[in-house]
Amino acid sequence: MIKLKTFAAIDIGSNAMRLLVTNIVEQEGKETQFNKSSLVRVPIRLGQDSFTVGEISDENIERMVDAMKAYKLLMKVHKVEKYMACATSAMREANNNTEIIEIIQQEANIKIEIIDGKKEAAIIATSDLKEYISTDKAYLYVDVGGGSTEFSLFSNGKIIASKSFKNGTVRMLNNMVNELVWIEIEKWIKINTAPFENITMIGSGGNINKLFKMTGKQQDKPLSYLNLNAQYAMLNAMTYEQRISELSLNPDRADVIIPATKIYLNAMKWSGARYIYVPKIGLSDGIVKAMYYGRI
Repeated sequence: MIKLKTFAAIDIGSNAMRLLVTNIVEQEGKETQFNKSSLVRVPIRLGQDSFTVGEISDENIERMVDAMKAYKLLMKVHKVEKYMACATSAMREANNNTEIIEIIQQEANIKIEIIDGKKEAAIIATSDLKEYISTDKAYLYVDVGGGSTEFSLFSNGKIIASKSFKNGTVRMLNNMVNELVWIEIEKWIKINTAPFENITMIGSGGNINKLFKMTGKQQDKPLSYLNLNAQYAMLNAMTYEQRISELSLNPDRADVIIPATKIYLNAMKWSGARYIYVPKIGLSDGIVKAMYYGRI
């Protein structure tokens, strides 16, 4: 006899908003399964407003409301019994975030929780990493977003250090990440990974997923530093228009993919990691698991 539950997670990021619907399969004597049923991504770049002028524009508020209404209907169709909506750095830093939360609550009947970088990193770390993390190795988990990047260091299968930095793809596109932030990230990575040999990196986020897909590799195979560096050089040599027409990248992916690759490459260089694994997991997956296990 199996029991089925349907949970959903809404991730309101700096570059896009996502709705993940997950079917949870419970069976006595077996490990609970989390099967993705639907993933809907809407390219609303909130970070462009928030990081440059300090608040979300009326146009993007209207787009957010429309997206949330659509998400509400989709959750109804999927018979979602429990959901959570989390907003990250763009909403954290928007001066009109309280107003937006109230509007969406009234218009779409969806409650939004703004989470800080530390909680974001903790939620992401609850994602299904067991098949990638061995208890006898050390791993640096890197999640690159539009407004921030979360780093988590695993040893013996447990998190031993975690940090969020205001260095994301949308900030980099707008030249809003100064050299001091890079120095802080380098210092944190080097200090925390120094005691370990043969660090392996795990990357999450839409950009590393796209980079991995472009290689045609099998899901359980890692990307090497040399492979990722070659992709970075190729992307840099192309114009924005060429990345869209020749690589079939979405317009909102074709620009941010370059700064994202730079962050992953620097993290590999500073930690000494030669390989990066790319499981298809992120904040949305972590929210579903955290809800199921009662962690949030």
